[in-house]
Amino acid sequence: MLTDYPAPLARLIDELSKMPTVGPKTAQRLAFYLLRASAEDARALADAILEIKTSMRHCSTCFTITDVDPCATCRDTTRHGDVLCVVEDPRDVIALERTREFRGRYHVLHGAISPLDGVGPDDLKIPELLARVQAGGIKELIVATNPRVEGEATAIYLARILKPLGVRVTRIAHGLPVGGDLEYADEVTLARALEGRRDL
Repeated sequence: MLTDYPAPLARLIDELSKMPTVGPKTAQRLAFYLLRASAEDARALADAILEIKTSMRHCSTCFTITDVDPCATCRDTTRHGDVLCVVEDPRDVIALERTREFRGRYHVLHGAISPLDGVGPDDLKIPELLARVQAGGIKELIVATNPRVEGEATAIYLARILKPLGVRVTRIAHGLPVGGDLEYADEVTLARALEGRRDL
């Protein structure tokens, strides 16, 4: 129980346990690690946390996280401005950039349509996406939302509103991971792998 700890330590454990995937035991381990750390290390961590809260923002063009506006991707003149990849989260941009395959630009929705959670199109960066497309110059929009019900609903909604604007709307293929075995794949994954097949 947190009442067994001195108040400052209990407060730190409580704050750490509010973080995603950090349960009470992990919060305790982190708190005791910080307690044993040098004052310089603890200060460096606190400074890093404060710095991201004061210097990080959303790019005014694509809405990814950045410390400069517009972000480096939006400023890169070597990227293809006529292809836009739409993702749910800034972390998705980072994942796609790691592949070094996509040379277009991005648009981050900051979520997916989810009526059960009260998230509609106007709660996301969809109006801003429409404005970018209507401004012209975009030929293809790649929908790279996650393969969940919410991601699929978002993809279908985007296709419905964007196709009439004369933009080619494509969806990333979903399927089997490299190194995976067919026998362990679920039916939905196998069906997606078959749908996303290509010529050899």
